[in-house]
Amino acid sequence: MIYTHKSPALLIIGLLILLWGTLNHLGAVDHWQSTLQQSAYKDHVGVKEKFEAELRVATEQAAAKKEPAPTMTMPKSKFDEEKAFQAKLSFIFGGAFTLIGLFVLSWNPRPGQLDYLVSTVPGVAFILIIALVVRWGLDPIFANWGKAVKDAGTLSWDFAKIFNLNYVVLGIVVGILVVNVLRIPAWAANGVRLSRLFLKTGVILLGTLYSAAELAQLGALSVGMIGIFVLGSVGIVLIMGRRMGAGNSMTGVLSAGMGVCGVSATVAASPVVQAKASEIAYTIGTILAWGVLCMFIFPTVGHLFNMTPVQFGAWAGTGILNSAQVAGAALAYDPDGIETLKVAEIFNITRVLFLPIIVLWLAAWYVKNEENAAKVDLTHVLISKFPIFVLGFILMFALSSMGLFAPAGHYQGKFFSGDKVKEEKLVKPKQVRLLEGALAQMRNPEETRALKDLIANRKLTSRDQDNTLKAVARIPELDNAVKGILENASKAAWHDSPVIRAFRDWIAWLFALGLIGLGMQITGRAIRQAGGTPLVIGSVVGLIKAVGSLAVVLLFISKSV
Repeated sequence: MIYTHKSPALLIIGLLILLWGTLNHLGAVDHWQSTLQQSAYKDHVGVKEKFEAELRVATEQAAAKKEPAPTMTMPKSKFDEEKAFQAKLSFIFGGAFTLIGLFVLSWNPRPGQLDYLVSTVPGVAFILIIALVVRWGLDPIFANWGKAVKDAGTLSWDFAKIFNLNYVVLGIVVGILVVNVLRIPAWAANGVRLSRLFLKTGVILLGTLYSAAELAQLGALSVGMIGIFVLGSVGIVLIMGRRMGAGNSMTGVLSAGMGVCGVSATVAASPVVQAKASEIAYTIGTILAWGVLCMFIFPTVGHLFNMTPVQFGAWAGTGILNSAQVAGAALAYDPDGIETLKVAEIFNITRVLFLPIIVLWLAAWYVKNEENAAKVDLTHVLISKFPIFVLGFILMFALSSMGLFAPAGHYQGKFFSGDKVKEEKLVKPKQVRLLEGALAQMRNPEETRALKDLIANRKLTSRDQDNTLKAVARIPELDNAVKGILENASKAAWHDSPVIRAFRDWIAWLFALGLIGLGMQITGRAIRQAGGTPLVIGSVVGLIKAVGSLAVVLLFISKSV
C-alpha cells in the first residue's frame, strides 16, 4: 500500500512559512507585529528612545572634544528578539517542508518505511502552520482584545484570561473545527495521527525540569492524593456498574478508564476483563466527552479560586481523566510558563504508575464475578500495554537528578542565585523608600525581617526570604507599586539554565502541536459514542473526582512546594 499523496500542499505550506520568515527578517511586517505584540513593541520604543538619547549625548560630547563620533549599537528589545525567533523558526521548518515538498512531487513512492515516514510530513506541516497562526496571531489578538475591553471599562475583568483564550485553548478549538467542519485532508491524515507522539515526547522531556528534592515532596503528595482518588473512583464505578446492570466487562473497562489514566488504562484493562470493541468505544467516548468539558472548565475555575501552579497542577493531574487533557488544562491555565504543567504531569504519571495495581484488581474482580472468565497472561498485558513514555520520563528525571541539565536544586526550570543579580536589576533608591514606607504593614517579625533585608541588600538573598515576601505581596492593602517591586526582585533572583530554557521552549511547542492534533481527533461521532449507562456512570464518578479533588487541594495543598 502506498501512503504518500502526490499533493503540492506540503510545498505550498513550506513556501508560506518561508515567506513569513523573510518578511519578519526584512522588517516588512513591523506595523502588523507592533499591533500584535503591543507590550513588546512599547518596550522596543522605550529602548530605542533611550538609545537615541544616549547616542545624542555621546555625539555632542565627542564633538565638544573634537573627537570622532562614537559607534554605538542599539541593544535588542523583546520585540526584536521575538521577530528574530519567528524568522529563524520559519526558515528552519519552511525550508525543510519546501525541500521535502519538492521531493514528494518528483518521487515515485514504493511500499515501505520511507513511504510511510514521508507521508506523515504533510500532516505535521499542516498542524505546524495552524500552530504558528494560533500562537503568533490569534493568541495575541485575543490577549489585546481582552485587555482593551477591560481598560475601556466595558467589563471589569479580562475575559480572555478568565476564559483562557490563549494559544492552547484556541489551538484545540481550531483543531475541533477543522475535523468537524472542514474535515482533515487525505494528504494530512497520517501526520495528524502522529500528533500523540508530540504529547508523549513533551512528557518525556518534562523529566528534565525536575529536581530530586521537589519531586520527593510532590511525589509523596501525589501518591497520597492519587491513591485515594484512583482506588476510590475504580471502586465507585464497580459498585454503580453492578447496580445499574452495565455488565462486568463494560464496568471493568470503564472503571480503569475513569480511575487511572483514561485511554491508556482502558486499552491496558480491556484484555483482562475481555471487553468488546463496542465497550472500549463507549469507555473512550465517555472519557473524551467528560475530559473535553473539564479541559475548558478547570482553568476557569482555577482562575476564579486564584489557584497557584502547585494547587492547580495537583487538581488537574488528579481530577482530569486523560493524559493529553491534563496537559491541555495545565497549559491553558498557565500558557506562558511550564510550572503548572510540571506539577500536573507528576500527578498524572503517579496515576499511571497505579495501573499495574488496578489491572491486577480488575483481573481478580472479573474472575470472581464472571462465570466463564478466561485466564489472561497478566505479565504480558502489563508489559505490552504499559505506557512507554512514563519510562522515558523516569529516565530523563534520573539524568536531571545527576546534574546533567541544570544546577542542583533548580525549580520551575530555574535556580535561585541572589549573588548573580545584575546591577540594573537591583532595587532602586526610589523603590527602597517605597519599601520602607510599607514596613508598618508587615504582619509578623518574619515579614518585617525579610523586607528589611531586601531594603539593606537591594536584592533577595535566600529562598526563604523570597517565599516570605511572596506572601507579603498578597496582602490586599499593600500598594501596587510595592507589590511590583517585590515581584521584580523575585524574578531577578531566579536564573535560567540555558539547557533548561531550551527544553522549556521545545516542550511548549511539542504540547502546542500535540494538542492541536488532539483537537482534530475530537469528533462529534466519538463523543456520541459514550452512550447511555456508561455516560451516566462516567459523569457521576468524574464529577465526584473533580469536586472532591478540588476540595482536598484548596483545604490541604500548600500554595508552593
